[in-house]
Amino acid sequence: MCALTARRALVVGASRGLGLGLVARFLDRGWDVTATVRRPSAALSGLATDGRLRIEAGVDIDDDAAVTALRRTLADAPAFDLVFVVAGVATQAGTPAAAMPRAVATAVFQTNALSPIRFAEAFHARVAPDGLVVLMTSKLGSVSLNRGGGWSSYRASKAALNTLARSFAGQHAKAAWGVVLMHPGWVRTDLGGRRATLDVETSARGIVTVLERHLGQRGCVFLDHAGQTVPW
Repeated sequence: MCALTARRALVVGASRGLGLGLVARFLDRGWDVTATVRRPSAALSGLATDGRLRIEAGVDIDDDAAVTALRRTLADAPAFDLVFVVAGVATQAGTPAAAMPRAVATAVFQTNALSPIRFAEAFHARVAPDGLVVLMTSKLGSVSLNRGGGWSSYRASKAALNTLARSFAGQHAKAAWGVVLMHPGWVRTDLGGRRATLDVETSARGIVTVLERHLGQRGCVFLDHAGQTVPW
């Protein structure tokens, strides 16, 4: 990669919280960023001050037609050094899986596990050599760390994402890019809540640092915002 060429990131789900924080940090680090949102975000638009941020609205990862349209829109753009699917939900996370309506549980699984992999499959050909496909997960998806239960449907959806990501990486084992499953820490967002131990800026700064160091690596790893390996 030429040192005079800015790295390029596609951040999927950037209207607020960690997605918004990651866009801000990538821009601070000199990256060119394409950011997607379902609906226009004033906070995200406020970051578009110097031409290095491109915003694509109307993108819902659960909508295959919208993802296909995005791929078509970006077909002539340069390849991305990093494609990062941030979007996810924690609907009725405190409700035990056995008590959760089937439709809700299915929707959580679709958004948190299936849709990120479908997006990765749709965009892997747009990842530059030595780049990364990054999927936002959680250490709550670690089977070996699950000793106390709680948030069972959310845990299961992230464990499913981790497994699907391992399969995705295996299916593309000869690719010139790697896969990172990223645990951001417990972050004060709408999902993480007010009691969380990290602010968005701290988590985003750590994530971007870890990913910059991991560029050029192959295979599939499960890391946290500090660069530590999370047990599967």
